[in-house]
Amino acid sequence: MSTATKNLSKPEGSSIPNGAGMVVALVVSEWNSEITNALKEGAFKTLFKNGVFNADIKVKSVPGSFELPLGAQFLCEDKTIDAVICLGCVIQGETRHFDFICEAVANGITNVSLKYNKPVIFGVLTTDTLEQAQDRAGGKHGNKGTEAAITALKMLALKLSL
Repeated sequence: MSTATKNLSKPEGSSIPNGAGMVVALVVSEWNSEITNALKEGAFKTLFKNGVFNADIKVKSVPGSFELPLGAQFLCEDKTIDAVICLGCVIQGETRHFDFICEAVANGITNVSLKYNKPVIFGVLTTDTLEQAQDRAGGKHGNKGTEAAITALKMLALKLSL
């Protein structure tokens, strides 16, 4: 659970598995690029630090967070890709648009993961303010991109252990 002082990107539980030999795709929203580029950097560095070769990290972009599920589906159709990490940022505005986008993206990512039986990771910030997003994209609360990469590696290890 999140608290005001906790760096959420410190891994808890089991150690981080080595990703050598795995191919991981990042699908990144162009909308709120200041935030999503920071998430991408955190994910990329974490994957590389934990054994995924630079050439085995595929990065693709989509216009916005709403397009992340379809981008993930396109990537999942490639049988050489073992996992997909979806990175985006939706910031609350004055209308209900935020609610519709967040729900659609969460459901879409889940559906793609289940359809392709591959880890498709939800690395999407859904914040009230830009400051909250910055805090979670390399700021005082860590980097959600880092967390998403760790989650992908742990889910791949789980799948391989079965």
